[in-house]
Amino acid sequence: MAIYVCGHRNPDTDSVVAAMAYAGLYTMLGEKEYVPVRLGPVNDETGFLLKRFGFQAPAMITTVRTQVRDIDYDRPPCLGMSVPVSHAWSLMQENPNLSALPVTTEDGLLYGMVTAGGVAESDMRSIQFPMLEDAPILNVLSALEGHILNLERDAFDTISGQVTIALPAPGEPLKGVKAGAVVICGQQEDVVEKALALKASCIILCQSDLAEKYRKIDSETCIISTPLDAWRASRLLYQATPVSRIAKAEGIVSFHLDDYLDDVREAVLQSRYRSYPVLDGDGRVVGTLGRFHLIQPNRKKIVLVDHNEVSQSVPGLEQAELVAVIDHHRLADVQTGYPVYMRNEPVGSTNTIIAGMFREHGLMPGEKLAGLMAAAIVSDTVMFKSPTTTSRDHRMAEWLAKIADIDLEELGREVFSANTVDKSVSALLASDFKEFHLADHKLGISQITTMDAPSLLKRKSEFISEMKKLQAEKSYDMLLLMITDVLREGTELLYLGDQDVIRQAFNLNKAPGNHVFLKGIVSRKKQMVPALALLWG
Repeated sequence: MAIYVCGHRNPDTDSVVAAMAYAGLYTMLGEKEYVPVRLGPVNDETGFLLKRFGFQAPAMITTVRTQVRDIDYDRPPCLGMSVPVSHAWSLMQENPNLSALPVTTEDGLLYGMVTAGGVAESDMRSIQFPMLEDAPILNVLSALEGHILNLERDAFDTISGQVTIALPAPGEPLKGVKAGAVVICGQQEDVVEKALALKASCIILCQSDLAEKYRKIDSETCIISTPLDAWRASRLLYQATPVSRIAKAEGIVSFHLDDYLDDVREAVLQSRYRSYPVLDGDGRVVGTLGRFHLIQPNRKKIVLVDHNEVSQSVPGLEQAELVAVIDHHRLADVQTGYPVYMRNEPVGSTNTIIAGMFREHGLMPGEKLAGLMAAAIVSDTVMFKSPTTTSRDHRMAEWLAKIADIDLEELGREVFSANTVDKSVSALLASDFKEFHLADHKLGISQITTMDAPSLLKRKSEFISEMKKLQAEKSYDMLLLMITDVLREGTELLYLGDQDVIRQAFNLNKAPGNHVFLKGIVSRKKQMVPALALLWG
């Protein structure tokens, strides 16, 4: 089962690369089930760096809620519509746990479901109404273990008619039997002759020496010889009926692999079936599930990197099995009911931690991955100017750069020269956005790190307008946009909310309007959030 490695929502470079690097580490260790994923579109910077080092962006997921594909549903054989009822009954007898079998069309699409109860109901109905309707001749021969005595040119496709067992009795044989009947008899030549005269649709000779007499007969009546006795032949004859005739084909409750289990439970509670077909994306049957499959389902396994806060994580996290957390932020509200591997270190980048894990295992990332990890460290530490930067960030970035044979300063210029001017303000706001809950306050902070802050500030009115829409939609107490200027080592802060909060949090004489420059403030997690958290308690 796959173990998904994912960063936070609105992923930045450190988040995306950390997922790739962690999965790459465990793949090198022989654990190939680790799969990097992302929770949103990659921003310009990340897209540029992935292309620069020859990588595709990880697949995107939107939830880790438990789905039908995650459970160990049954995978019974699927029956074709023309398969005889006898075959379906044999399969269910061989496996008593199968309460129903799917019946499919030639394309594998669901036609209906056949149950043991449905077979029994059909069998009981045949006692009251002993009729055979268009039973395929091959099905009949298979059920009776018989063979046709007629000439080969006498072709028969199906058999129909009222079924009569001709027991030895005084008087005229087959009295009251009409043309087109299916006659079952034994060593009774008079019965056979009368049936031929009546133009019966079929004569079934049970354990009879008469088979030799009527071999290669030229007749419109199909004559079948079987080694079974008359009672068994009469019962098995009805089981030659195609399974599609007795399958329930309307009002079927079915589920798809991508359906969520909590939705499935609700649907199951509103129905009374014991088994439900499971379909793939093309509508083809892949299995069945019962109520017991929903009791203890398998949950998706997940590793969180670069975050440990529920509001920043993948939706449905509460339904997943958390395997590990690798992070460099404050401890937040992700909780588990069991121990997990937790690694939270006060460094400037998650990739610094993962680079250390490579070294602890005596491994080196490949040249391309090393370059990408170095770029992620440079990005998250703002070219080592962020207050979160440590000596470990420097050492690990230099080690990775040496493996990749790149220059860190040149790489830094490439990282922060990614073009953002032509993007819409909504896309820029969403590119690196995080939500925080501090005391009773709901806070949203977006950050754009650039070497061309003046160009972005020209769009200040557009940003403020879009921020007002977002604040109204999400009910944020405060909404901030950090335009972090790498060259000036500070942040142009656009904000919506209480001006006094900004003034007090950052010790300003005044905070005019909704824009202020914060000298030396470049880190969201180590400067911006802690300052507000301290003020709000």
